[in-house]
Amino acid sequence: MKSIFTPEAHTEIMSRIKKLDEHTQPQWGKMSVGQMLNHCQFPLHIILEKEDYNLKPNWLVNLLFKKTMYSDKPWRKNLPTVPRFKATDKRRFSEETPKLISLLEELHTHKDRTDWQPHPAFGELTKEQWGKMQYKHLDHHLKQFGA
Repeated sequence: MKSIFTPEAHTEIMSRIKKLDEHTQPQWGKMSVGQMLNHCQFPLHIILEKEDYNLKPNWLVNLLFKKTMYSDKPWRKNLPTVPRFKATDKRRFSEETPKLISLLEELHTHKDRTDWQPHPAFGELTKEQWGKMQYKHLDHHLKQFGA
């Protein structure tokens, strides 16, 4: 699995985001492209310590799902999402795109950082695990929209 911290993966994700437009339709799921761009910002807020979403660590979730968050195995389509991360209200592509790009640019400035706060639901993660998880989430949703 690629890591969002590598220059190649960062450049790839940015390029794929820029292929989207306000008319891009999902290949699965219910979100619009604006909602997806908004949804993808939530995990970036967590890693950049911009927001505490009050997610509670859960030993069962950790046991069953933690490794799938950053493994090489792709996520299946239509997975349920944490209710706090659902983008159900209308979101404008023109407003959400620069927000997501800005967060990704900010995260990339931290690519050499080694100390990371624990994930609010999954606990301690290494830089490698954080980077793979962020890439995997973005990759999943960009594939959802054909990018």
